[in-house]
Amino acid sequence: MGDALGVACRRSDELDRITIDPNRMRGLPCIRDTRMTVSAVLGQLAAGRTIEEVLQDYPYLEFDDILAALTFAAEAMQERELPLARPA
Repeated sequence: MGDALGVACRRSDELDRITIDPNRMRGLPCIRDTRMTVSAVLGQLAAGRTIEEVLQDYPYLEFDDILAALTFAAEAMQERELPLARPA
């Protein structure tokens, strides 16, 4: 039980790093009130960049910001249905 509580608290702390402001970046989820969107971070990682490379390119980001972006994306995918391609 203690481990589960620790994971839940850590996840909540990570998500606190994600902000959504309708007046910033058209309301897209951003990292800590910056103009760096969660999708930009995810796009860098999806393109094959390592976490270390992303942090070098964006020195104002922290390792926990990257984890927060990944956690946010994982949580968001639990909340919506995505269309799947139909077999040919």
